[in-house]
Amino acid sequence: MEFASRALTDARFIGFDTETKPTFTREAIRNGPHVIQFATMEHAFIVQISSTISIDFLKNMIESPEIVKIGFGLKPDRGPLRQKLGIRLGASVDLAHAVRKLGYHQAVGVKSAVAIVLGRNLQKSKSTTTSNWALPKLHPNQLLYAANDAYAALTVFHAIGRPYTQPSSRVT
Repeated sequence: MEFASRALTDARFIGFDTETKPTFTREAIRNGPHVIQFATMEHAFIVQISSTISIDFLKNMIESPEIVKIGFGLKPDRGPLRQKLGIRLGASVDLAHAVRKLGYHQAVGVKSAVAIVLGRNLQKSKSTTTSNWALPKLHPNQLLYAANDAYAALTVFHAIGRPYTQPSSRVT
């Protein structure tokens, strides 16, 4: 956690995402997030939410006004972070809107943005996307998927030239 803390603090702009065990019926209890991902250009950090995780670490990273969280579709993450962990998303940039400003009429997700901005294909298996993110030990394909989501957001951010120099504590 010390290494992750230093690396994320030093980076200033970090990739960010969350994963939640999917629910397939209205009656199913939604109690995510189960996984929180952070990425720098050199490292990805996958944090499983459990009773042993340091809430202080997550609070310091996520609420920080100096560490800018870069992601896609961040608005739906706000409520669950607050409800489950009591954490408010600090400085952040929602790239779904930034890529839209490049001339696309709808908000764009990470997979489309990687194709549009980087000319690359981001593999996102439906079986991994809809897998159980609440498992006590994640599978290697889940870890790779989670790391790629956070890293891809940061890579797109750098490729489009850091569209925001003054991040706000609200999703842009």
